[in-house]
Amino acid sequence: MTATRTVRIGSSHGLHARPAKLFAQAAKDSGIPVTIAKDSGKAVNAASILGVIALAVEHGDYVTLTADGDGAENVLDTLTELLTTDHDQDAAG
Repeated sequence: MTATRTVRIGSSHGLHARPAKLFAQAAKDSGIPVTIAKDSGKAVNAASILGVIALAVEHGDYVTLTADGDGAENVLDTLTELLTTDHDQDAAG
């Protein structure tokens, strides 16, 4: 089963090191292939922190997630929550 979702980035500094690492680790831990693309650009492996950072995703940008496999919708639910949360706000205390 393939699931796709478009998400608006919530972290006030975009997908820089910390949120990108959290996102890539969650994608890796899902056990199924997940890709992320900025706007209509080329999709990259969501489990690759370097690939995710290379997208240069900023606060308010839209990305498209695609997951392929059992539980794809649940995986996208988890990843969507990570992307819409302002991790920079959490870090500030």
